[in-house]
Amino acid sequence: MDFSMSAIRAPLDVPQELRMEYKRSLSTITKGSGRLMLFAGDQKIEHLNDDFHGPGISPDDNDPEHLFRIASGAEIGCFATQMGLIARYGEDYPNVNYLIKLNSKSNLVKTAQAEPFSGLFYSMEQVDGFRKSSALNIPAVGYTIYAGSEYEAHMLHEAAQIIHGAHKRGMIAIIWVYPRGKAVKDEHDPHLIAGAAGLGAALGADFVKVNYPKKDGVDSKEAFKEAVQAAGRCKVLCAGGSTVDVKLFLERLWEQIFVSGASGNATGRNIHQKRLKEAIQMCNAISAIVVNGEGVEEALQIYTGRKEFKVKDYNMS
Repeated sequence: MDFSMSAIRAPLDVPQELRMEYKRSLSTITKGSGRLMLFAGDQKIEHLNDDFHGPGISPDDNDPEHLFRIASGAEIGCFATQMGLIARYGEDYPNVNYLIKLNSKSNLVKTAQAEPFSGLFYSMEQVDGFRKSSALNIPAVGYTIYAGSEYEAHMLHEAAQIIHGAHKRGMIAIIWVYPRGKAVKDEHDPHLIAGAAGLGAALGADFVKVNYPKKDGVDSKEAFKEAVQAAGRCKVLCAGGSTVDVKLFLERLWEQIFVSGASGNATGRNIHQKRLKEAIQMCNAISAIVVNGEGVEEALQIYTGRKEFKVKDYNMS
């Protein structure tokens, strides 16, 4: 597949004079491959300290800087986290491509108490000001929608404004879409996840992150094709989920990309809950599959340190 700069199509809401910047941003975060390895580090709010301290979790992970050390030392496309953390640590890690996560909510309030809602933290004007004052590379923004919540209309409106505002600045917009709320009977239903992917496309997102489908008696990797097709020209990212066996994770990732047709992944816990060296090697193993198109065995060799990793030299001109 040709993913050179000349082959990338910028959406029409990107101003003519910024379309090359948009193309450059997309090519940069995908390493020229068209597929994105997104390191997700937004769980400090989403899951509070549940993901960062406890049995089976490296002691390194309780320090927020662990996330930045990983992002700086590994071959990733983009590191997603909140602007407050980037403001505190970004100066020491200027080589990282940052995605500012523009909304988040904790896991304390359950659906039985209140419908899920995650409101906007910052405007695109404030993001723009931070980009200029920090001089960091911030090519992308992200926002989560809980489709099915009684507050979905508010989140849909905010997401649409974020996408439009990002494109006006030549930036990439990534939308997390999770069906959730009392109206949702099964948030992992393949047909519903396809609807979530289509929702991201209708809003004009460049990437939409969704959960991997699960349903008894259904082949998930085949069912996931519905979501990829429903998203059309919006690229689909699959959430990494809770920590699992490394080989199982890499096998599932390979299927998501090369059987289902997803355009990348967004992984957090399966990376940052490991000690630094192991976490970096896990990032590189994921990138070997997502960016380089390598197989599971090659990725495992990179994870175990038996093989050195280098991003494939794509034509980015």
